[in-house]
Amino acid sequence: MSLAREVLQTACRRGPVVRVLVLRTAGSAPREAGTSMLVGREATEGTIGGGALEHLAIAQARRVLVDGLAHHQVLPLGPRLGQCCGGSMTLLWERFDSATLPPRLPYARALPGGGGAMPDAVAARMARLRPGDPPVVLAGWVIEAAPLARRPVWIWGAGHVGRALVGVLAPLPDLALTWIDTDADRFPRDLPAGVEPVVAAAPAALVRHAPAAADHLILTYSHQLDLALCHALLGHGFASCGLIGSATKWARFRARLADLGHPSAQILRIACPIGDPSLGKHPQAIALGVATALVSGAMGSANTGERAG
Repeated sequence: MSLAREVLQTACRRGPVVRVLVLRTAGSAPREAGTSMLVGREATEGTIGGGALEHLAIAQARRVLVDGLAHHQVLPLGPRLGQCCGGSMTLLWERFDSATLPPRLPYARALPGGGGAMPDAVAARMARLRPGDPPVVLAGWVIEAAPLARRPVWIWGAGHVGRALVGVLAPLPDLALTWIDTDADRFPRDLPAGVEPVVAAAPAALVRHAPAAADHLILTYSHQLDLALCHALLGHGFASCGLIGSATKWARFRARLADLGHPSAQILRIACPIGDPSLGKHPQAIALGVATALVSGAMGSANTGERAG
């Protein structure tokens, strides 16, 4: 989870939070340096690896929520926590609220117990950080780089499969989800963090605003709207595109899209049907198959299994 102000701002609307950051790892560890989670009075968001490690981290975070004192600690996973990983993790606990949000990354601050002016070596190292670099601990200070740009994913349709898919994809920190439908009432009342809902009477008209590198998943209630979106996206460009439907639906769409002037090679960049037929047709099962194909980079290849739609 990035330290982006937007993420913390959203979390701090519900009250103060403690961010638990993995500063360093040694040996075998469940998550990498730079991973973090947020802990509030009642809820948590994200994970640093689960198990006894996370139980201890949350308990310490709740203490920091009360006393406000930042804390960092090296935790041997085997001797201290009885985990089989055998490595160690250095964690940092920091409390934030709406009045103490950090600046945008890169961000340097003294470790607990330190202070004073930023050393020249820290300033020089911060200037050399690249987006996505792990945290750096130097001269009693910690520096975090800016995150890598999140991968844009546009999800067209807020029906059962769209909701299931958003539920699977939203926790992934590297994705930026834009969720489009024709009616605000089709969205769930409580949207996952980091999901941008868009209501549009004519969704195909929004295609021109999509990044050229976006991935698209077309899951609407209307075959006519699905076709309009395919047509618009083929004219606009995309990283990948998946369309829910059966093999019969896709055969008809291929013919219609060819009549609209799209070359066969371009049409076949759209994957339809989507999902993994072996998982079944339940919305969550479809979502699992689609998410796996998207994250693995396999969405560009059309599937051959039948899917209702």
